[in-house]
Amino acid sequence: MSNNNPYNFLPLQPTGRNETDTANTYAPEDMIKIYEQQFLIQVPEEKLTEFLPALKSFYDIDNHTLDVSAIIFDAIAESSIIYNHKVKAGRYEILGELVKEVIEYDEDNKNDEDNKNDEGIEDLDAEDKEIQAYTLECKRTFFINDVEIPYHFNLFIYGDGYSTLTKKETVLEKMYWFVRGRFEENLLDDTEENDSLDSINKQLASLGIREMDLNTIDEIVSYVEDNIIDDAMVDELNTLLDAAE
Repeated sequence: MSNNNPYNFLPLQPTGRNETDTANTYAPEDMIKIYEQQFLIQVPEEKLTEFLPALKSFYDIDNHTLDVSAIIFDAIAESSIIYNHKVKAGRYEILGELVKEVIEYDEDNKNDEDNKNDEGIEDLDAEDKEIQAYTLECKRTFFINDVEIPYHFNLFIYGDGYSTLTKKETVLEKMYWFVRGRFEENLLDDTEENDSLDSINKQLASLGIREMDLNTIDEIVSYVEDNIIDDAMVDELNTLLDAAE
């Protein structure tokens, strides 16, 4: 640190200025580093009003290049900035073999718009009275501020539909149940068994991850659900399903 760089910004080399802006422009991967610094550097509250001007001044950028008012910014990469936390989906693992399940097709409920299974997945149109289904134990690794956290889940597949049900062991899994228990009426009786916000934040602190509020946890759980299965995993699942059939 120095008087000229009190926040220990990472020096980056701009690629030049564009024709319509006077601000320096940076390569996309460098802009990600700048955004990460904007959101992830811990700044004392009394210094907050000085931080953003210092950041813009250090990189010689303006609001056309860096949107300093953004709260959630999806970086031009695999990671996202969610309320001051960098979140990224990592590798997946298939932990077991496909287990065949048989679902009885209820003819009486065929036309019921609300006909869903316990996991909230709509029944597929089918004429057979039995639908072949499979379950599979899986794991996806996620990173919060570069801290690796596993997320174990049971994948339930039938037809073109699927649902997931996670365990309740890692702090990320507990965050899922904390969010789900708050919003789903059928789980209200079980919310006392879920971790509290204070408990989750204590577990995060033990990993060196900053405190989260309700909005942050909601957004991170949404990110996890959106990124739990990717194209590579779908390809492997299709290979397993083809072999099973």
